[in-house]
Amino acid sequence: MKKGKLFVFSGPSGVGKGTIVKRILDETDVQFSVSMTTRKPREGEVNGESYFFVSHEEFQKTVDEGGFLEYAEVYGNRYGTPKKQAEERMEAGIDVLLDIDIQGAANVKKVCPDGVFIFILPPSIEELKHRIIGRGSETEESLRIRLGSVADELNHARDYDYCVVNGNLDEAVQTVKAIINAEHAKFSENFLIELLNKEDV
Repeated sequence: MKKGKLFVFSGPSGVGKGTIVKRILDETDVQFSVSMTTRKPREGEVNGESYFFVSHEEFQKTVDEGGFLEYAEVYGNRYGTPKKQAEERMEAGIDVLLDIDIQGAANVKKVCPDGVFIFILPPSIEELKHRIIGRGSETEESLRIRLGSVADELNHARDYDYCVVNGNLDEAVQTVKAIINAEHAKFSENFLIELLNKEDV
């Protein structure tokens, strides 16, 4: 059985990454890696589907055991990507998808250098600004902060294996699907050995 691959997605806020990720999960066999968090569930969130909701003590125990691919603290709550869940799925031949920020992706790359890292780009900074404003959820100050961090985030795009411009959603989704297919078509010494060792060859 061919081992599954780890696909890691990052991109600036407002780029449409979440929409692309949802389409990939709906239209392919790739599975989402559920994060663990210490924050309380919000209305409608389901434990084990939205997040694994745990205590600070349980989270720290997982940290001490080396059980995360990456973890971070945001506004007093901790978030992490469980290593065991992702590894078990990949061993079973299932592709796993992570949707994380650039710091988290950098940490995952240290643990899983064979992961496939995909950065979602806007067609232009002006279009990104337009999308963020279109949400209607940003104050002038929060918009300034978000846009101020974009240049730094874009500078990290060169650390990724692929960059996908989300100018047209359907085209961006098809590009990501092509990347997934291409990654599985890469030459593998182990696959060749298994093929040659089959009795009917």
